Amino acid sequence: MTRIIVLPHEELCPEGAVIEAEPGITICDAMLANDIEIEHACEKSCACTTCHVYVREGGESLNDPSECEDDMLDKAWGLEPDSRLSCQAVVDDDDLVIEIPKYTINMVSENH
Repeated sequence: MTRIIVLPHEELCPEGAVIEAEPGITICDAMLANDIEIEHACEKSCACTTCHVYVREGGESLNDPSECEDDMLDKAWGLEPDSRLSCQAVVDDDDLVIEIPKYTINMVSENH
């Protein structure tokens, strides 16, 4: 099992969290399975940026971003070199440290 450390996020994970994930699952699915309700307005189809995260440690173990993911990331709020769409980033064997951005660009949100 891979350990994912989620840094504190004011709304989604105020205390931060340490979760376990099977290799082969996406970061988004791992967080959702552990009650970290990251937005995923496009239902994880790589058509929005609401599940944008920063992979602070362990990112080299993830699958490479596709051209579609790179194109979508260009539209993400607060883009950084370690940005990924959590619905596209597949966990491998290395532990990860993830930060959820404070803001997201969301044209359709069920929670607002």
